[in-house]
Amino acid sequence: MIRVALAGILGRKLRTVLTALAIVLGVAMVSGTFVLTDSIQKAFDFINGEVRAGSDVVVSGKSAFDLSNGGNGSFAPTIPASLLTKLKALPDVETAQGNVSNSSTSIVLDGKAIAFGGAPNLGFSVTGGSPFNPLTLVSGTWPHGDEVVIDSNTASKKHLHVGDVVGVQTLGPVERFRISGTVELGSSSSIGGATLAGFDLATAQRLFQKPGKFDEIALAAKPGVTPERLLSEVKPVLPPEAQARTGAQQAAKDAADTDSFISFLRDFLVAFGGIALFVGSFVIANSLSITIAQRTRELATLRTLGASRRQVLNLIFVEALVMGVLASVTGLFAGLGLAELLFKLFDAVGFTLPNSGIVFATRTVVIALLAGILVTLIASLRPAFRATRVEPIAAVREGATLPPSRFARYRSAGSAVLTILGFAALLVGLFVPHLGTTAVLSYMGLGALLIFIGVSLLSVRAVGPLAWAVAPLARWLLTGLWLVFLFLTPFGWLYQIYYRIHYGAFPTYLDRSSAGPLARDNARRNPQRTASTAAALMIGLALVTLVAVLAAGITQSFRGSVDKIWRNADYAITAQNNFSPIPTSAADAAAKSPVTDAVANVRTGEALAFGSSFFATAVNPAGATMFNLDWQAGSNATLAQLGADGAFTDKDYAKKHGLHLGSKVTLTFTSGAQKTYMIKGIFDPPTGGSPFGSVTISQAAWDAENENPQNLYSFVRVKGGASPQALATLQHSLAAFPNSKVQTRQQFIDNQISGLNSILNVLYVLLALSVIVSLFGIVNTLVLTVFERTREIGMLRAIGMSRPQVRRMIRNESVITALIGGVIGIALGIVLGALLVARVDFIVFSLPVSSLIVFAVMTVVVGILAAIFPARRASRLNVLQALQYE
Repeated sequence: MIRVALAGILGRKLRTVLTALAIVLGVAMVSGTFVLTDSIQKAFDFINGEVRAGSDVVVSGKSAFDLSNGGNGSFAPTIPASLLTKLKALPDVETAQGNVSNSSTSIVLDGKAIAFGGAPNLGFSVTGGSPFNPLTLVSGTWPHGDEVVIDSNTASKKHLHVGDVVGVQTLGPVERFRISGTVELGSSSSIGGATLAGFDLATAQRLFQKPGKFDEIALAAKPGVTPERLLSEVKPVLPPEAQARTGAQQAAKDAADTDSFISFLRDFLVAFGGIALFVGSFVIANSLSITIAQRTRELATLRTLGASRRQVLNLIFVEALVMGVLASVTGLFAGLGLAELLFKLFDAVGFTLPNSGIVFATRTVVIALLAGILVTLIASLRPAFRATRVEPIAAVREGATLPPSRFARYRSAGSAVLTILGFAALLVGLFVPHLGTTAVLSYMGLGALLIFIGVSLLSVRAVGPLAWAVAPLARWLLTGLWLVFLFLTPFGWLYQIYYRIHYGAFPTYLDRSSAGPLARDNARRNPQRTASTAAALMIGLALVTLVAVLAAGITQSFRGSVDKIWRNADYAITAQNNFSPIPTSAADAAAKSPVTDAVANVRTGEALAFGSSFFATAVNPAGATMFNLDWQAGSNATLAQLGADGAFTDKDYAKKHGLHLGSKVTLTFTSGAQKTYMIKGIFDPPTGGSPFGSVTISQAAWDAENENPQNLYSFVRVKGGASPQALATLQHSLAAFPNSKVQTRQQFIDNQISGLNSILNVLYVLLALSVIVSLFGIVNTLVLTVFERTREIGMLRAIGMSRPQVRRMIRNESVITALIGGVIGIALGIVLGALLVARVDFIVFSLPVSSLIVFAVMTVVVGILAAIFPARRASRLNVLQALQYE
């Protein structure tokens, strides 16, 4: 039977290839994901290893609690420079060096901050010839005084050379520095989109406002002394605000900060690979079902010759196994190219990732191959068991068909039960309280899986009515697109000229033939086949619609929140990338502008209260006249009356911790300092959120407890109201702060939403993979049905149907099938989106009408593309041979 199976595959090369493409794409996504994330992991490991290569022990500031993200204004405290002398005096210390760094040091060229893909802009102290220096000098010399070294990647991209003068902005206005040299990290310049700026120690301490302080002290042990022994010697002399780790431990700690991100990215991308494979399973099952129906007489002949049901079952399994192995191996290596494309995709949407070489791990090979092969075998189960129902007598019957399963009469009820169970599991995951993250995701994943399977099976009942409903729409849309092509594109005019010369007449502009009704009836002829084909597209469009609904809800919620809270401000000041903190000196410069009436600042950073860390905020008195909050207790005047010990909180945080007016909240800051504040106000944030954290104190109180505070936002009210002249003056006042930008209310909204749009673009591209898989599913079904209807098409050609009409019939059938999947998918996506919105408090439900129209049009485009090859194949059938086809 193995030889028979292989002969069957070789005899149906086209069908096998079209079926296998679905698995190729899904496995490529899984393989590419692991290659991508493993490559990123290798790059980060390389960077962390290079940075700590010369350090046996690293001493750093100790935060009072774990910080979630230093890029949002929270940093571990510094350590006094005097500690360096004590550490150098230890008997087993060979050498020691202190250093400082800053994660928002922008290199400025022509008045603009250089940034690549939202990556960090790193500044640090550097000492040439030091054993702790991880940098390699590519050209020039190490910096002294008003000099800076920059990474060779930035120098190359911006055409900068040794001796050029650039601006540098950190916590103050831009300063001018001469480029003394270019550097690379170790032996590689692949650090993603990060920019590097190195200064001598004194200059760095001044720029970063850390005089007499270090962020870290690196120590090298004397020969023969282990890092562990040196660590035990260092710890007793450390002050309470400092901590020590071996170089390896510090590198591991640095890596841990990126491991969670890489793990999330891997899970995120693998999920889309799983979606593509899930969609591919529908394509495989449908294709095998069609081919088995077409091979009824072949299978019956095998039964007549003595093949048992088990042997027929094994035959189909062997075919599926061979196809799964070949497709999975192809997809495995296609994943290498996909990984490179993913690197470029993330770079294009502003998320540049480090890359020090592609990693193709054994684990990637095993998981990708297993996923592809198992999905193929599972998808072949139903067609395989269906094949065993072929009776030997079918070998001598004309037009013999497979007998229905004894469970066929329960199909509708079973599909409905699956769908109901799916929605039940989804509702449990969304609305049952106190479930862990794993349980929530498990219930939601199971629910979505059951819903998609149930709806795809249940949609058989809807194929007939939907085909009648969408057939006219398909005909109108195809006619409209055809006219647009003919009269509004150069290719259309050329086609008309070619057609006129070749056929002696102009092409038909309006379709008045019977191709449309025939296509509609063809789609309704086998509802199960049409439903299975449409189901693959339905899943992809349901997920795309779900994402669009959530995005529309988030956008609408945010716009509503800004409109509600933005009371009496004319402009907002944010970082160029819209989310990083900005130095307080930028707001101070705006306040000194001659057009400025008032500036309200929102500072941010992490604090600890009630045993949990969170992002706290601070506001200055000017906020009382610029924000409009919905107060449950207190008023806008509260913002100006916080003083040294006042605070306000939001409604949910107050309810969770039993807070009310007069309650006391003790905040622990990163330095370990603790202070108690009295609740003077409680507000109800709008659905889309607010600029304030769970607890907000006064700006003066915040600055007293936090080194180098930074603003998340600053809001400006100008004299006489907003005007082009006022905006130009304010921008001129901030010219020395190129990493900050001034925005109107609408610009502020659009820029804050732009980050969401970048994420959406990534999601749409990833979900497009499942749509492409479904496209191949439609192609495959149409090709197989063309084989199945060869005599029928020959008969239509014999009685006068032209080749263009045959192509039009197949194209209409393809678009009708795609529209059926589109209608069901879009409707299901809206329902799922509404359920998720109902669960998330900060999102309102908003229907993205324009996006849905685009999705509908794209559905038609998918149908047209899917029909190109099958339509050409059908129109080129030889009429006489088709009439004799068995």
